[in-house]
Amino acid sequence: MAYTIQEIAAAVGMTAHGDVSLKVDSVAEPQSAGPDDIALAMQPEYAARIGEGRARVAVLWDGADWQGLGLKAALTSPRPRFTLSGLAGMMDPGQGYGMGVHPLAVIDPSAEIGEGTSVGPFCVVGARARIGAGSTLGPQCYIGEDVTVGEGALLHTGVRLMARVTVGDRLIAHPGVVIGGDGFSFVTPEPSGVEKARASLGGEGTDSAQSWARIASLGAVTVGDDVEIGCNSCIDRGSVRDTQVGSGVKIDNLVQIGHNVRVGRDSMICAGAAIAGSTVLGTNVVVGGCAGISDNLKIGDRVILGGGTMVLSNVPEGRVMLGYPAMKMDSHVESYKGLRRLPRLFRDVADLKKAVSKLTGND
Repeated sequence: MAYTIQEIAAAVGMTAHGDVSLKVDSVAEPQSAGPDDIALAMQPEYAARIGEGRARVAVLWDGADWQGLGLKAALTSPRPRFTLSGLAGMMDPGQGYGMGVHPLAVIDPSAEIGEGTSVGPFCVVGARARIGAGSTLGPQCYIGEDVTVGEGALLHTGVRLMARVTVGDRLIAHPGVVIGGDGFSFVTPEPSGVEKARASLGGEGTDSAQSWARIASLGAVTVGDDVEIGCNSCIDRGSVRDTQVGSGVKIDNLVQIGHNVRVGRDSMICAGAAIAGSTVLGTNVVVGGCAGISDNLKIGDRVILGGGTMVLSNVPEGRVMLGYPAMKMDSHVESYKGLRRLPRLFRDVADLKKAVSKLTGND
């Protein structure tokens, strides 16, 4: 759809300048923007490239000289990147999922499908499942028995919600998400080498071969409202109680959340991160890409874990952590600087030894 600059400004809370009757239907980078695009030039270095394209309108920062950039109109904001959230939502053409229930969907007679829900081809909805009003199930989704999906959910193609999972309103689950697979729980008849190594801090290990016995996961998964989960991420069901993901949590692609984990509201977990079983994350925690958190830990509110961080112990609230093992970021950076200085230090020590040997006559 095309929108006028005035309509966009009113919808996303930006200030409109110039010819507010101009219509646009998409966004683009400044150098490639056409006359019907909004050029995203939220910083001066990006605005400098507007002249390379044909944009008539741009998103700029407060106080920008939009007329000096040769534009006919502009949208400004004290925090343009934040208002981009609303603008991108308006311009998103979606995936083209159809309305209504596709004839190739398989829905158990006991399932409840809310008003205005779209169910795509080859979807399976199990017994006693409940799908909230206004939800969308893309092609090939699986909704297990006794699953509850809140209103306004968007499940992209290939999402799997296993038995007894509960998700809140406005969940967005991207292709390949699996919620409610069994946790990775196994035990040996006698204490395993892993248990011994953990208790002895590596003093003992495996001394005999044993087979692993599987422990079934009897809990489920509960997900709050306004959660988004990226492609091919997995949330395991709990051993006895539910694994819990709080409202407002954002999860990137390829994330693993283990059994019994609790993730506090408004936390963010970036791509490739893994959280082991029974760990508790506070509110507004940020877990960087490819970070790992060991089991049975407590991560305090507002903790930030940098990319690749490996957490092996509890982290107090408000800490910014980095490294393996995780330490305060400023300490880690200082240690890394020292590590880079080691080769020079070794050379200096070698030169010093030679100088001392010459002075003492000991070659």
